[in-house]
Amino acid sequence: MTDTQSAPRLSIQDLDVRFATDGGDVHAVDGVTLEVAPGEILAIVGESGSGKSVTARSVLGLLPETAEASGAVIVSGTDLVGLSGAQLRALRGEDVSMIFQEPSSALNPVFPIWWQLGEGLRAHRPKITKKEIRAEAVEALESVGIPDAAERIDRYPHEFSGGQKQRIMIAMALALGAELIVADEPTTALDVTVQAEILGLLREIRERHGTSIIVITHNMGVVADLADSVAVMYHGQIIERAGVRELFASPREEYTKKLLAAVPHLGRNSAWDALEPSQQAVLEEAEPVVVAKDLVIEYPGRMGKPAFRAVKGVDFEIRAGEVYGLVGESGSGKTTIGRAIAGLERTTGGSLSVLGHQMNGMREKAFKPLRRRIGFVFQDPATSFNPHLTIEQCIAEPLIVHEQRLTAAEREAQVRSLLEAVELPGRYAGRYPHELSGGQRQRISLARALVLEPELLIADEPTSALDVSVQATVLDLFRELQSRLGFAALFISHDLAVVDSLAHRIGVLFRGDLVEDGHGPDVLQRPTHEYTRKLIASLPVPDPIEQEKRRAVFQAEWGRGTPG
Repeated sequence: MTDTQSAPRLSIQDLDVRFATDGGDVHAVDGVTLEVAPGEILAIVGESGSGKSVTARSVLGLLPETAEASGAVIVSGTDLVGLSGAQLRALRGEDVSMIFQEPSSALNPVFPIWWQLGEGLRAHRPKITKKEIRAEAVEALESVGIPDAAERIDRYPHEFSGGQKQRIMIAMALALGAELIVADEPTTALDVTVQAEILGLLREIRERHGTSIIVITHNMGVVADLADSVAVMYHGQIIERAGVRELFASPREEYTKKLLAAVPHLGRNSAWDALEPSQQAVLEEAEPVVVAKDLVIEYPGRMGKPAFRAVKGVDFEIRAGEVYGLVGESGSGKTTIGRAIAGLERTTGGSLSVLGHQMNGMREKAFKPLRRRIGFVFQDPATSFNPHLTIEQCIAEPLIVHEQRLTAAEREAQVRSLLEAVELPGRYAGRYPHELSGGQRQRISLARALVLEPELLIADEPTSALDVSVQATVLDLFRELQSRLGFAALFISHDLAVVDSLAHRIGVLFRGDLVEDGHGPDVLQRPTHEYTRKLIASLPVPDPIEQEKRRAVFQAEWGRGTPG
């Protein structure tokens, strides 16, 4: 639904952006030219550092003071480059709005939702009353599908789920009637079910208001599901621009071909099917390192509220040398189970045996010796590293705690060996976490988890925020190390295609219940539970034609509602 006869909503002409740094100028955007028509959804894709987000932020004049921009960024007939702060503020909200990547960071935790929705209204309409703001806030929340909006406008951001917070960000972007919306990674780290909601909402907004949308994303399934056209960025330049079907069917540039080849496809590379029959037999007969029987985990109630049962009597096993994938939406209990296995969460009922140790009634003193046999890869390595420690010190930290007999030289040798194992140069040992890219930090996180040669590795959403090319590298590395070192692993993720490519067996959690458990192909290609089927149906696939058919089937079978 694009009106190519009208003047473009956005016209970028020869945009050039440089950043002044201590190490010299960084050329972030190099001569970018593109247009977005009324009602068009344009996806801008490329790996980290390609210039996607810098280009997007240029559309709202949100570049930092260290940036020097030239060229033209014309929104609704006005060139934003060189405008004053006051002039830019007049345009933001009414002509162009932005949906930021992480709503939890973008929303202010100390103000209720109605106040935050009203912030933009007050900036453009100083005489608006509190009553009018609240009325418009209710209308805005209802327009993006927030239930009980009249009551919930008085709540705070922490009282909403991740998907609801993203809907609130979309409501803010729409509040002043902007005809152009820039959405920076609007579905990153969301469950596939919630992601389906957000994508459906963006499509509905385009259809209802004729809004033009620029989507910055690394998820090629999202691109196939949502976009009309795609611009591929590489080293600050747009190297290819085409309609979404044309780009997926016949990409011209070698980089675009590599980008599409790195995308995992559900059912195409199943980890279980990739094993030889003899290897499958070995895994089936292996001793379990984790056994859960009727496992219950509850959080105590507070302020008169009843206790919350996060895990409701689940049974599963993880065998030696096996990768067990755990999938499900937010709040299903995935991370709670992972933390319980690592001894970071108390079990309430049932039985959980980890490396032969019973966790129900676990005493820290008794469990501490087992910690060295368990590795943990966190979802966000940037926040799990001490920013004051070098990479070598971060990796060596477990050795200092558990292997005090080692000399400094021996620790350094082990760290250098691990850096080589995760395919990073030894010179990175002296760098700090902020000096590395997201993919490099995730490799360091994997190295730290493996430094004590654990028998069990727990990986909690380790690739959710990575570009597809970087994700493919990290997954290949994980697969190679697991095969070589033979550790058992619990792999927690909301990306079904990634889990299918890594996990030998898969468990599906739904509101604390394990509704399905079996080998990867059985669960993901022949699901028996209704929730699993909806989960798979809501996953966007990196093929525009197939995705259009899947969306039609989903809507015919389950209506416009979302899974769960």
